[in-house]
Amino acid sequence: MNKQQFQTLLQFFKALADESRLKIVGILANQECSVEELAALMQLKEPTVSHHLAKLKELNLVTMRPDGNSRLYQLDSEVLQSISKEIFTAEKIASFMEGIDTEAWESKVMNNYLEADTSSLNGIQRLKEIPASRKKRLVILKWLANKFDLGVQYPECTVNEILKRYHPDCATLRRELISHQLMQRENGIYWRIT
Repeated sequence: MNKQQFQTLLQFFKALADESRLKIVGILANQECSVEELAALMQLKEPTVSHHLAKLKELNLVTMRPDGNSRLYQLDSEVLQSISKEIFTAEKIASFMEGIDTEAWESKVMNNYLEADTSSLNGIQRLKEIPASRKKRLVILKWLANKFDLGVQYPECTVNEILKRYHPDCATLRRELISHQLMQRENGIYWRIT
C-alpha cells in the first residue's frame, strides 16, 4: 500500500470513527437530505451537522447538489465502492506491516530467556529456563533447532551433548524439539527437519 492510499484509509477510519458521522452516512445511503433535515433526524444543531458533512466531503463520501435555497447531500456509493476495491483487500491490509520489525517479539523472548555463559570462552548463550508459555517455548526451540545442521543425522548422545551446552535438561528439550516437529527421531537417530 502506498503512502497516499494509507493516508486515505486513515482519513476514512477517522471520519467514520464518530457515531454521528456513521449515522449520517446511513441516512444519506437511503435518501438525500439537507442540513436542516439531518439536524432534525439526528437531534443535532445544524452547525454540528455541517461540520460532520465537511469531514465526509473531504473523503468525497458525500455529494452535494443545490436545490433552490438549500443544498441536498447524498452518499456517493461509487466512491465508497472504489475505496473498498482499492484499499480493503487482504493484500493491502497485510501491507500495514511494512516498516514493523516482525522479529521484535522473538528478540525480546530471546533476551529474556538467554544469558551469556561466563564460563565459556566461545561466548555461548545459555538458556536461563525453559519457558512455560508455549509460544515463547517455540521461539527458544527454533533457536535450539538451528544449532543442528540440516541433512546431518545425530545419535542421541550427540544431541544430548549439544543441548547440554544450552540447558541441563536435555531430555525435555529433545522431546520438545520432536513434538514441535523441528526435529525427527528414528531408532535413536535425530535430524533437523526445518
